[in-house]
Amino acid sequence: MNDQRIFQVLLAPHISEKAALLGDASNQHVFKVATDAKKGEIKIAVEQLFNVKVSDVRTLNQNGKSKRMGQRLGRRNNWKKAYVSLEQGHEIDLASIGA
Repeated sequence: MNDQRIFQVLLAPHISEKAALLGDASNQHVFKVATDAKKGEIKIAVEQLFNVKVSDVRTLNQNGKSKRMGQRLGRRNNWKKAYVSLEQGHEIDLASIGA
């Protein structure tokens, strides 16, 4: 997989309280991914970008929330997230990536 497609598949890490608990407890990481990304593509992208071994990928489609601004009704975009499980002994430190 070329570098351009890796950055099209993996959009951002999803930072939440649940994602932090999963990272600590069961060595899983949560990523916001492209809506057309397949599990195999996500696995290859994480392995190549972070130099780790992925054991499992679970995905889900998240519906966008309905928002109201005064009289206007709006809706946020739908998006997809992936739960990536890593092999024993492999680790991703998301805090040091931005530095």
